[in-house]
Amino acid sequence: MIYRSIALDRMPMSSLPASIDAVEALLNQGDYVADRPLATALYLALKMGRPLFLEGEAGVGKTEIAKVLAATLNRNLLRLQCYEGLDLASAVYEWNYPRQMLEIRLAEATGEGDKGSLSRDLFSPDFLIERPLLQALKPDPLGPPVLLIDELDRTDEPFEAYLLEVLSDYQITIPEIGPIKAAEPPIVIITSNRTREIHDALKRRCLYYWVDYPSAERELAILNRKVSGAPERLSREIVAFIQYLRQTELFKLPGVAETIDWTRALVFLDKVALDPETIDNTLGVLLKYQDDIAKIKGSEAAAILRKVQQDMAALGV
Repeated sequence: MIYRSIALDRMPMSSLPASIDAVEALLNQGDYVADRPLATALYLALKMGRPLFLEGEAGVGKTEIAKVLAATLNRNLLRLQCYEGLDLASAVYEWNYPRQMLEIRLAEATGEGDKGSLSRDLFSPDFLIERPLLQALKPDPLGPPVLLIDELDRTDEPFEAYLLEVLSDYQITIPEIGPIKAAEPPIVIITSNRTREIHDALKRRCLYYWVDYPSAERELAILNRKVSGAPERLSREIVAFIQYLRQTELFKLPGVAETIDWTRALVFLDKVALDPETIDNTLGVLLKYQDDIAKIKGSEAAAILRKVQQDMAALGV
């Protein structure tokens, strides 16, 4: 599926950032707060024409990088959402069987064409249904698209093996037609939540970057961008609380996405600062497992809040 990119101030068609600073500015334009190492990895991937493989916990902003890149570069975004059992028919191509059957019946009714020519015609590009991987190799008026292969760790190893040709040569071979090669390589972003290890053969074809939880300073900057109208004190308390929470042994630590959602929820509740009751009542926005909620709710949440308030007082906030 093609997702048309939407942006306010887009760069000219086919224009790629010429420096690491330009990449930071590009991401900043899309309200993505990146650190220098991430901007460097993205710059090198764009400059070298290599896929960028992003690993990290769920909710740290891996997928958002591809979305922002497509929007700010004015490119189409082709998203392949991976899942267990993903096959070529969903990811690459399939033949339009109903149309082929209609063509056969039409030929039989009219008596036109011999079997050999009909067979060749039925397996021509006219009867091909293109899926994201094949679409990414085709010419695009806006320039090479951004191909997002999202959560690759959810698929199986045979599909990984199939990707090797795509990522090495930007080419797909269809037995009935032959190889289809991209005139210009797409911009490829691959993400993984590391629920399983991805094979070295695929990683070697990519540049690699681990997207970690942000520092308190960067997370606060993200909140200021993503949640308009949040009181400054509330935002600072939320960031400090979550930074402490990530030092706790939980089944699933909250990511940036949960930080943003929790802040929005507290703004909707007209809160200007954290308090124990509000924290307990809204933990389901922040934590997604009952065991984690039960562990933090009550005395543990209150203890973390006291640390946050002490830190704030020490800073004179």
